[in-house]
Parts: sequence; C-alpha cells; structure tokens
Amino acid sequence: MKPRLHLHILGCLLLLSLPSVGLPLSCVIDGRYTMGTVLQLTLCGTDPDQTRHTSDSLFQTAARLDRLLTTYAPDSPVSRLNATAGQGAMPVPAEVMDVLTLSVRYWKLTGGTFDITVGPLMALWKRASGLPSPDTVRHTLSRVGSHQIVLSPQGTVGLAQNMALDLGGIGKGFALDRMVALLKERRVSRALLNFGHSSQWAVGRPPDAPGWRLLVRLPDGTLTGIATLRDQALSVSGSLGQSVALGDRRYGHVIDPRTGQPIQRDLLACVVAPSAAQAEALSKALLILGESEGTALLERLSGVEGLLLETNGRRWETKGWRQTVSFVDL
Repeated sequence: MKPRLHLHILGCLLLLSLPSVGLPLSCVIDGRYTMGTVLQLTLCGTDPDQTRHTSDSLFQTAARLDRLLTTYAPDSPVSRLNATAGQGAMPVPAEVMDVLTLSVRYWKLTGGTFDITVGPLMALWKRASGLPSPDTVRHTLSRVGSHQIVLSPQGTVGLAQNMALDLGGIGKGFALDRMVALLKERRVSRALLNFGHSSQWAVGRPPDAPGWRLLVRLPDGTLTGIATLRDQALSVSGSLGQSVALGDRRYGHVIDPRTGQPIQRDLLACVVAPSAAQAEALSKALLILGESEGTALLERLSGVEGLLLETNGRRWETKGWRQTVSFVDL
C-alpha cells in the first residue's frame, strides 16, 4: 500500500515526513500541553514499548522544568525571584541557575538584544492605550538589563529593585536541550521534538528520508522553500505575531531592550544552531538586529545559520544557510 504523506503544522513551518514501510524501526508520535503550549514528540526506535516509555520521560522532564521556570505560578523559583527583587540574593535550583547563566551569556553575545529582563517593557506596551511617552520608556528601561542580575558561585541570584525575569524566550529551548540529553542516554538516535511551533530539535533522521523536512513560510503564510534538518536545533520567531494597534501603526511583541521600542517590520527569523536555547536567543536577536548586523552576528558563530524573511518577499540569509539545511526554493 502506498504510504500517506503526513503534514504536521509547526507555526510558520510544516513538517513533511513519510511513515516507515517495511522497516524495522517504528515511530511513536505524541503531543501534550505543557509550558503554555503543545509539545509534540516523534520518536523512532526498534522497541515501541521502550520508545513510549522514553516519550513519557521527556514529557515529565518538560513538566518539571515548566514548574521551575514559569512566572504564572506564584510559588515557582522564578516568580519568587521577581517578588523579592531588590531584597537581596536568594538560592535557586541548579537548573534555574543554569538557564539564567545561559541567558546572561547570550545577552552579552547578542549585544543586549536578547534579554530575559525585558518584561517591564513588554508590560508597558501591552497595556498602552497610546504611544508611551519618552520619559515613561526611559524610566522603564532603568528596570531592564541582564547586567543587573547577580549570579553567585554559591547558587544564589539577586535582582535589582523592580526588575522582573521572563524566560519565555529561552525556556522551551532549554527544556528541549535537556530532553535531547535524555535521548542520548536512552540511545534514541532518531527523533523530532517540536515545542510550541517555534522551537524544534531534529535528532538524526526519520527512517525513510535524509532528514526532517520542513516547509518554510513567509510571515503572511506564503510558502517559500523547504529546509531539511538533521542533528540541528531550529528556532522560528516572528515580530508581529502578537501585535497591538496604536494610532495608524502596528507594534509587535518583540521589543528592542536597548531602546525600549517594539519592532514594526513584519519579519520572520529562522535560526539553526547546535542547541535549542542558543537558536531561540539568536532568532530574537536576528529580528532586532536586522539583515545586516543580524546575519553578521550569526556568521561569526560556529554551527549557526539563519534566514530572515519579510512579508513583501524579501529575504536575507547567512552564507551557509542553504548548504546547512539543504534549502530548496519553491
């Protein structure tokens, strides 16, 4: 019987894969709600029962990290940090320290364009009924900046007064990286982990193809090409996915932490990197830095490539993008 083509919607991307026919490997596909979105796992192995057990373990890992990193639960470590900002350092679990350390590292790497302390600015623009005044923006900017996060070797974290952390821009990638580490321990070498339609980890390849194939769309949904991933993490970030109308303009949910201003261009950034956390941080930086500075930053980093798309059809890519993901235009 001829195999059917399966399409899995991944936000602005579609996964193209064929089920295995007559192969010793079988794939288990499962999706569950966690971290405020749907985590879909496709795991391939020779023992379906063991594969399902591994899948359950991955979901448990994601749920545990959600409890640590969320700001929606008042008793989470991150919520407690925000509630005690300016009151001295407090101890945090090791994994919270790990993700904060990574976040500060990527803040430095991106010249301050990726910043987990941008929450006050996001709240300002979200509740604005008109354009915030320059004085209001400047006052809010004083509460932003990862240089104000104090990380100690003793495992404590201190925040300046009125600061607030939001790990939504890196938490899913961090969780995916931890899940991939578990896959390596379980010797699972073929898997696709899709988190929230924006962050994916392609481990190995499916049983019937050289890699995990994705249809790439422009910000308006128009198909533009096919990318094939193998042992790569991918992050997709859009500038106007959640926007507000103020006057005759639309302002996106991605804000430049250096200026306090939202992006107004309708852009989509795709970044592949050796880790999902790195890909997530760099996709936000690519949106903010734009085609010249953004692609230049990516090209300085080993194993990192990127594509920036605009609704009008214009696109910019790093020199190695096409070869790295076997990109084919449509």
